Amino acid sequence: MYLCNRKTTIIFINKMKKLLYSIMVALFAVVATSCSTQMGELSSDYVSCNPSPLVAKGGKVDATVSINFPAKFFPKKATLTVTPVLVAANGAEQKGEPVYYQGEKVKGNDQVIAYKTGGNASFKTSFDYDPAYAKSALYLDLKATKGSKTYNLPRVKIADGVVATETLASAENVTPAYGKDNFVKDTFRKYIATMIYEYQSTNLRASQTKTDEMKALNEAVAETKKNDRQELEGIDMVSTASPEGSYQLNERLAAGREKSSSNYLNSMLKKAKVQGTITPEQIAEDWEGFQQLVSESDIRDKQLILDVLGRFSDPAQRESEIRNLSAAYTELADKILPQLRYSKVTATVKNIGKTNEEIAAVWASKPESLTVEEALYYATLLDNDDARIPVYEKIAQIYPQDPRALNNLAGIYYKKGNYDKAADLWKQVKSIDPTSPQASLNQGLLALRNGDVRNAETLISNGALAQEYGEAMATVNTLKGNYDEAISQFGNVNTNNKAVAQICAGKLMDATNTLNAVANPDGMTSYLKAIIAARQSNGDAVVSNLKQAVQLDPSLAQKAENDIEFAKYASAITGI
Repeated sequence: MYLCNRKTTIIFINKMKKLLYSIMVALFAVVATSCSTQMGELSSDYVSCNPSPLVAKGGKVDATVSINFPAKFFPKKATLTVTPVLVAANGAEQKGEPVYYQGEKVKGNDQVIAYKTGGNASFKTSFDYDPAYAKSALYLDLKATKGSKTYNLPRVKIADGVVATETLASAENVTPAYGKDNFVKDTFRKYIATMIYEYQSTNLRASQTKTDEMKALNEAVAETKKNDRQELEGIDMVSTASPEGSYQLNERLAAGREKSSSNYLNSMLKKAKVQGTITPEQIAEDWEGFQQLVSESDIRDKQLILDVLGRFSDPAQRESEIRNLSAAYTELADKILPQLRYSKVTATVKNIGKTNEEIAAVWASKPESLTVEEALYYATLLDNDDARIPVYEKIAQIYPQDPRALNNLAGIYYKKGNYDKAADLWKQVKSIDPTSPQASLNQGLLALRNGDVRNAETLISNGALAQEYGEAMATVNTLKGNYDEAISQFGNVNTNNKAVAQICAGKLMDATNTLNAVANPDGMTSYLKAIIAARQSNGDAVVSNLKQAVQLDPSLAQKAENDIEFAKYASAITGI
């Protein structure tokens, strides 16, 4: 009985040992399994971002994220979804495209991360820039999956803020395109008459002084004595001989023709009681005129004659070779050579335009009697835009088919910040002249101000003929992130916008020189100087320039508090 009970007890104990062993093995397996399948928190020490802080360029915020997965972090049968998230200070979020990683025993096409050794991974991400995200942070959202089980890992912060200095370039600071006047105070008119001489003669025939050309020239010269808004600038005269005979003979003929023509002109001036200077010139043999007349003629052997002129430069040899073309020479003697025995007279008469005072007086009494060019010019004589507004309004009434006054009026309202009024007027300009380059460029500025960079670029491109094109397109390229191209297009213009492009391109000294040369510095001018000081780690200059900026434009105080450019100086600039 005792032996039976003892045997039974031993059997029972052995079974219990086996059961306990099985339970411990199972528990160990569970623990081991859980350790190799559950991801822990990913420390920010293993993640980096380039650039940091983030930078807005061309309306985008681009970054490269690098992750160094540590050893024994990534289970063999797990997958990980990594989603970059840009979080604004107000809680708004933008999510980037997710990227995927997998363990060694997962069947898939994503990058494999080893369990024992870990691994390195990187990816690019991009967000649309929005001013609300100037003060923000970039995070990684991590979601792990194993089988049917999915769980989130703690969010990892990898970068602070967005440097958005390029967005300080503003369409509001761009000079709108104006319709220029074509007013010329003094104009000049030339009167030309040619007096033809007979073969080897220096005597001026009376008939040559009575041609229609010479009559018109005489009358124009005489009119300068009667009209106090005209004066004779001078008379130029060229006398020549045809290229035939000896060079010495032709020199004497040209000189004789100059003398007889000058005598006639002097008597003409004396009779008209007009003071004038005659400037003579002699050409012994007019080979240039000869070649032109032959080229324009229909004479036989024209090309042979032109070939001779091309082959020979010596006048005597030229004449000898041409004379050998007997039939052609006969035609030359009849049709060409007589036209080269002349004195050509050019009288220049200056028409004296209205003085500034005269234009102002006419505008005050009878503005409609001014030409549109004079009226537009008068507007430029006024010293402020408020005075120009009624002038442009009146010009638009007098000359409704000329859109320049309306365009310039819109430009004034644009500079004053009345963008709706400017937009309406530029629409009217386009209805009068759909191809107006000024109106196209200006409508591009309105689009740029509204953040529509693509449409702005198209419209401004249509205004390429406008004088202000370079500055406008340079501002577009600044906002597109094409800083070097923008700097080139700004040229010698010194504006805040140009300084923005130079700062973004890293050309801080050039930007400083530009800001120092701005004609009418404002709050933004000082604000940009503060950014340069911050990048040069000059804290005192940061504070002093920001104080000046806020004094000129109080709205810049809030901008400075949210601007990552001044992150190192947050305590110093608080309350500026």
